[in-house]
Amino acid sequence: MSNFTINIQATNKPEIIKFETNKFLTRHENYEFKNIDEAAQSPIAQQLFYLPFVKTVYIAQNFIAIEKYDIVDWGDVQEEVASQIEEFLNKGGVVVKEDTKDAKNVPVTVYAESTPNPGVMKFVANKKLVLKTAEFKNIDEAKDAPLAQQLFHFPFVKAVFIDSNYVSIHKYDVAQWEEITLELREFITNYLQEGKEVLKAEASVPQQTEASSHPANPEVSQEIRDLDDTSKQVIAILDEYIKPAVASDGGNILFDSYNADSKTVKVILQGACSGCPSSTMTLKSGIETMLRDMLRGKVDYVEAVNG
Repeated sequence: MSNFTINIQATNKPEIIKFETNKFLTRHENYEFKNIDEAAQSPIAQQLFYLPFVKTVYIAQNFIAIEKYDIVDWGDVQEEVASQIEEFLNKGGVVVKEDTKDAKNVPVTVYAESTPNPGVMKFVANKKLVLKTAEFKNIDEAKDAPLAQQLFHFPFVKAVFIDSNYVSIHKYDVAQWEEITLELREFITNYLQEGKEVLKAEASVPQQTEASSHPANPEVSQEIRDLDDTSKQVIAILDEYIKPAVASDGGNILFDSYNADSKTVKVILQGACSGCPSSTMTLKSGIETMLRDMLRGKVDYVEAVNG
């Protein structure tokens, strides 16, 4: 069994629903099929067209979207469709019969972008790399992350953080960015161009699994953990207002814990945010102020630990 799970997501078009997966379906292209003949290369799309209300099937890297005819409402059939897709995937069904040779020729571009942390550079790709964030502090932690493991072969690489479409690299002081940026950019570009795996499907991500070091930090665990209402509000604020900003700087922020007695929120900084000289100021002037204003009487302080 492949352990695929499906998350149903509405879109801005009521006739289209997205069925998001927790793993990649295709790494190279997006597909659109308007009938069963067009879907000859996609067994899952062909199967879906046996449902009489299916008008169009779209397949992307981590979701299948379906446009329906008006004969049914999504509320009546979406759970059944999700179960059908999940069962197909977990039985090892083929999503798209891709031409591997052509797929590897898809142009990949990577550009380097500085971050507020002088020790971290962000390398941004024109394709999705992973479906979950991952941070690695050494080559042992990166055993299930082939790209990170290869990067640790460079003696100046101190830590690697991978997000949706970029890699943040924390360097040792022995090297200057002007000396190594081009080398790293070319290496990452070539690695992705060759279609190599970034993160293994079964990878155990350190910051999401080592509950002993940060007992409340796993993002996956947060979905099933019984949190108090204030903690849930804090997570919602971080996700909506804070994470997009720190992601643009090559970092990430995770909720760790909330202490109602001291009215203190503890967060975990990753990527470029971890060890950044300006992170303390950002916490005090930005995150702490926002949480105080939006959760008056519940939050007074924010503390951070590096991931």
